[in-house]
Amino acid sequence: MRQSKAMASARKPVIVRKFSRDWCAGYADAAFGQGAAELEILDLTGKVLTIGWEQVKWVCYVRDLPGSTADAANPERLLHKKFATRPRTAGLWLRMTLMDGDEIEGLAANDASLIAGAGLMLTPPDTRSNTQRIYVPRQAVQSLEVLSLIGAAAKKRSAAVEQQPELFDSGDQGSGVRDQ
Repeated sequence: MRQSKAMASARKPVIVRKFSRDWCAGYADAAFGQGAAELEILDLTGKVLTIGWEQVKWVCYVRDLPGSTADAANPERLLHKKFATRPRTAGLWLRMTLMDGDEIEGLAANDASLIAGAGLMLTPPDTRSNTQRIYVPRQAVQSLEVLSLIGAAAKKRSAAVEQQPELFDSGDQGSGVRDQ
């Protein structure tokens, strides 16, 4: 069977939400937040837009870019900003208060990017919505609260395997059939 190896796109579809409640849709580089002074996106008309990080509330990686005016108010379709119950996926469950007072929860990877990165990459509460990931720049975060560390499934200990004790002696006590 022949498998095609499609190369991952260098630009991902994103919706950038600004603190002014304005938004723009387009395509951003996969590694856009790594020390760049501004965010560059290629909008739907083919123009390159540069947006200062101080204006950006969040950047949502989306499945589909908005195509109709019905999505004008909420193009990210981010209906749930908080988890209804404790998440089951491994990671750090975070609650952030943004500079405009808006609160958002998400799951972040438990790694060095929490401390060293230019922003936080979150998995939103509703992964079935249009938004797959949310990038929040550090300048946009007013306060950050770690709600829980959700661990991965316990790994089996292969070194400490116990042997089952024998229930019956293996001595010569007969074959289990009575002699008559």
